[in-house]
Amino acid sequence: MKFGCFAAVEPFGIMENQLKAIKAMGIDYADITDNHNGGSLGVEFGFNPSVSLDSAPSKLKKMATDAGITLTSVCAHANLLDPESPDLYSTNEIIKAVKLAHFMGIEHVITTEGDPKTEFGENISFKEKIFLTVEKLYTPVLWARDLGVKLLIEPHGVVTDNIDAMEEVLDRLGNKNNVGVCLDTGNSWLGGGDPIEYVKRFGKRIEHVHWKDLGADMEAKRGEMFGCGMAPIGVGEGVIDIKGVVKALQGIGYDGHSTLEVFGEENVINSVKALKGYLEAV
Repeated sequence: MKFGCFAAVEPFGIMENQLKAIKAMGIDYADITDNHNGGSLGVEFGFNPSVSLDSAPSKLKKMATDAGITLTSVCAHANLLDPESPDLYSTNEIIKAVKLAHFMGIEHVITTEGDPKTEFGENISFKEKIFLTVEKLYTPVLWARDLGVKLLIEPHGVVTDNIDAMEEVLDRLGNKNNVGVCLDTGNSWLGGGDPIEYVKRFGKRIEHVHWKDLGADMEAKRGEMFGCGMAPIGVGEGVIDIKGVVKALQGIGYDGHSTLEVFGEENVINSVKALKGYLEAV
């Protein structure tokens, strides 16, 4: 199993600095984490670790090569449950992420439905939320199929944190060769599920893993909060059965890429040590 890092480890640092900081921690892999359409004032003035989806692929490839980092995924976490709007990161941005991944030679684009932020999105039925998730991913899946990219769906919302609903989304999207799962240990647990059950249910359809552990203070939020960006503690220091997840992944022969979503250099380094220790113990 290969361990990479969420490219947001330095506060107010541009992407180039994030990649150099990750390499300095002895990690060789990262993802394109935050990204946006067009230009960004924060990037231009050096305090936003975001990448434009309209960038020339060669520019981003050079940035990664210069830092000694291999990029393993493009994150395209979206808002799929609210009505379309020009200011939303949604279907159009996922398609752009698929194109960017294709031209950079990156196999995986990782997406999810996110939390609704409008009355409309909050008040529709659960079945309607499943329908909207499938409907808004339908065209990105076609692009992924045509360009040889795999669109991985991550637990990070009321639909995808429900293992049965996630299975329905996958079944309705079809295209098994180009649609899979990114397991997020923290999100699946926080949403009220069990990451080990995700491994058992989806098996080899899991093609990327996001590692997060969460503290006992988060137990009261289980089933009420759907997804969190990064963990404030190291992997193996919280209440999630990370060792059990590693064992389950080993059981299906998983040997792919994974990403640490952890705050702080010490927590990142300790997380890698813990995960390697779990692997050796299996």
